[in-house]
Amino acid sequence: MSRQPWSVARSRRHRHAVLFTTALALPALALTACGTDSAAPGTPAGTGRPSGSPAGPGTSEGTSGGTSGAPGTSASAPRATTPSAPRTSGSGGTAAKTVRTAVYFLHGEYVSPAPRSVTAPATATAAVRALLAGPSGYEARHGRTTAVPSGTRLRSLVIRDHVATVDLSGRYDDGGGSLSMSARLAQVVFTVTRFPTVHKVAFEIDGKPVRAFGGEGIVLNGPVGRADFENVSPAVLVESPLIGDAVRTPVRVWGSANTFEAVFRLKVTDAGGRTAADVQVRATSGTGTRGTFDVTFPYKATRTGPGLLKAYFLSPKDGRPVTVDTVPLTVNR
Repeated sequence: MSRQPWSVARSRRHRHAVLFTTALALPALALTACGTDSAAPGTPAGTGRPSGSPAGPGTSEGTSGGTSGAPGTSASAPRATTPSAPRTSGSGGTAAKTVRTAVYFLHGEYVSPAPRSVTAPATATAAVRALLAGPSGYEARHGRTTAVPSGTRLRSLVIRDHVATVDLSGRYDDGGGSLSMSARLAQVVFTVTRFPTVHKVAFEIDGKPVRAFGGEGIVLNGPVGRADFENVSPAVLVESPLIGDAVRTPVRVWGSANTFEAVFRLKVTDAGGRTAADVQVRATSGTGTRGTFDVTFPYKATRTGPGLLKAYFLSPKDGRPVTVDTVPLTVNR
């Protein structure tokens, strides 16, 4: 098969315009190196974004450590006013800081965050290794998958001037079509840019800069960011709460969205399958331009247990609800 250049900077502006003009339904859409860091259901949701230690230009994150920025602020998500505090661990001496962040798997064809705890200072390095380890059993049972080939190793990660250079083993670009290649690039980009000191990512394979990625020849003319992957970003990307989190009323939900007229809805279903809340949300922009949202609203659950947060919009044609994504949660009364 001949190699065809394919730009990751493809915009979804035209796709959204066609979507809502014709009222077509939008398609619904880890662990450390030792494999001990997995997401479990019932993890309390943080009051804000994860926090960590800021990194200056030239920071190196590799197997020997280093410093990364605090997870949280990105170009596609609102800044938290009350970040969750890092936890400490260890006995005696200097305690290691444990930081809650997220790694990005796939739900259907779109990126979907999952919680992980990493240890400072090499938080971005640990997050990428957690991503490469794949979804936990709980996440897999709820439809989370990965496009990253099994056996991919992180060789190094260096942060300089808000760009993270991620060097991965040759297994990373093996197999798959253009969607798979784009998705696995996006998984790394979204995971690393969860940290506010990282705006874009440059890729290397076995120490060599990547200019054309994989057999499909995806062109990487330079560092790429989240905006370059609208094709694998859901219309509503919920950044918090995360899959498996435990929530209480009122619940805070934040993330980014690219929907018709920036409007969509969030629905909370309780353990009895009853609607606990169903609210309209307006992002800062939409209809081809991704905006952010950050809302807090009350819900009324009949009982505590496994529930669901659903993001959806109403079809402009017939008012039919069109599900964008779902986030399994523990919903407390």
